Parts: sequence; C-alpha cells; structure tokens
Amino acid sequence: MKATEADVTLSDIEAARGRIDELMHTTPVWPSRELSGRAGIAVMLKCENLQRTGSFKVRGAINMLATLQRPAGVVAASAGNHAQAVALATTTLGMAATVVVPAEGPLAKRRAAAAYGAELVVEDGPLALAIARAQELAAERGLVFVPPFDHPAIVAGQGTLGLELVEQAPDVETVLVPAGGGGLLAGVAVAVKALRPRARVIGVQSRAMPGIVASRDAGAVEAAPSTRTIAAGSPWRVLRS
Repeated sequence: MKATEADVTLSDIEAARGRIDELMHTTPVWPSRELSGRAGIAVMLKCENLQRTGSFKVRGAINMLATLQRPAGVVAASAGNHAQAVALATTTLGMAATVVVPAEGPLAKRRAAAAYGAELVVEDGPLALAIARAQELAAERGLVFVPPFDHPAIVAGQGTLGLELVEQAPDVETVLVPAGGGGLLAGVAVAVKALRPRARVIGVQSRAMPGIVASRDAGAVEAAPSTRTIAAGSPWRVLRS
C-alpha cells in the first residue's frame, strides 16, 4: 500500500469530513445482543451497510474526487463496491466515470454502477488485470485513476468513519476493522488512536486471503493466493496485496 497511516493525519480526516459530510449518511451504531452474548462483553456494530451505495467506499471516493481540479474524467477498477462508489461520486460532483470490472464480479453491483452513470468496461480475468486495464485507459484518455485504497485522500475519507464512531461510542475500548486493501483500516486507526489513544484497533482479515498479514510478515507487499471466498464484493479468483 503506497499510502500508509503516516501519510494521513487527524487534520486530513477532519478536512475530509468537511468536504463530504453533506453527501454522506451518518450511519448508526447498534448493539448486537447475539455477539454480546457470545463474547461476554458489549458489542456494537457500525452499520455502514446503511451508507450510500451500501458501503464505506463512497467516503474515500468522494473525498478524493472533491480534491481534484475538474479532470476530463476518472477511471477505476473494482469488483463491486468501489465501482459503485466512484460512479456515485462522479455523478454527484458532475464528472464522467469509466469503471473496469472483472467479468466474474457480482452482476448486481455491476448494474448498480451503471445505474449511477458509469461507463463499464468488462475485463476477463482477475481484478489485477482489471486494474492494469484501468491504468492503461487513464494513460490513453487522459483520465485520473481512482485507486480503491492506496491514496492518502481515499484513506482520509474512509477515516471519517472513525470520527463518527468515537463520537457515537466515546468509551470504545477495541475497534475491529475489516482489512481488505487496508484503506479503511488505516483511516480508522488514525482517527481512533488520535482521539482515544488507549483504544485498540485490530484489523481482521480472512485466513483464505491474508494479503496484509503476509505482507506485514514479509516486510514487503505480498499477493494473496487465488481462492474461493464468500465476500460479495470480490470475484472468486482475485489477487490482493
């Protein structure tokens, strides 16, 4: 990941919130009786599934695009959630979007991205090839490439979730964050640790595709092996780093 936690500060995240606040939902934090009973402690869920497009991804996409000087257009690659986020962000901000999607990606999310106004380019093969094609289109057409996680503005936008969480649950002791590409984890960690230093922030990743864990252990970016996964936002054969 090119943008690390050190690249983004609490001030960056607060500035991101100022840019996107009116365009985002403040998603609720709800107690989970089932998980609390199993864990023996109070467990609460940050319901980002109620966010626009159904995912936190739109936070980072809108924040990054809001910092641009009205480009000719943007291009992204995604199996689903990032595609929808970029499509909605560009429609909201009056830009044109092209999204390269893997042929095996979820059809419902592909259709949703198109409904938000994006031009779709379907690429055979894994997400890694879709990303490469998106970067080619950026060079050919003079478009801005919008990465799914490895950009400071993306990380800062995702970090706004952490600001909300601390406001909604000021006594939080441990925050568990899904760790796919690492953008959400990095942003939330910066926000939470800055506002509540004694809280623990733990990234959680599937054993089937432990890209971040493997990279941390190796001290360099390592691709996760291709495998099957139940994650709705990813095709089965995906390379993640």
